[in-house]
Amino acid sequence: MDLLNTLDISGSGLAAQRVRLQTAASNLANARTTRTPEGGPYRRRSPVFQAEAIDPFGSELDRALATVQIERIDVAEGGGQTLYDPTHPDADERGYVTMPDINILHEMADLMTTARSYEANANVIDITRDLANRALDIGR
Repeated sequence: MDLLNTLDISGSGLAAQRVRLQTAASNLANARTTRTPEGGPYRRRSPVFQAEAIDPFGSELDRALATVQIERIDVAEGGGQTLYDPTHPDADERGYVTMPDINILHEMADLMTTARSYEANANVIDITRDLANRALDIGR
């Protein structure tokens, strides 16, 4: 394994966590959105990650190394939760409003784990840079 593979793996992890952060932030921002261009309430989004081998024809270690790719972003099915609020502009004739089915605590926990994963990948890049600099110093 070389330093470039390490940077590829960590870089793909950073990009994946950025997408995860953006979707969690979008879910939080739209937790009370009852009307979307598609119609109906906002539906929760979540990224689906997939590992992609760096070198499928290399050694056993090379085959085990993988970068993270975003396969797709899933949109939750379902109508959400209904609340009785006859004063809401999107209330039906009975006074019920369909709200997004987004759990704020779940989204906050997702944001915290995303931040930790992002930080771990950034630390790997910093350590890899330091190792490369030390190797260059030894060669001088």
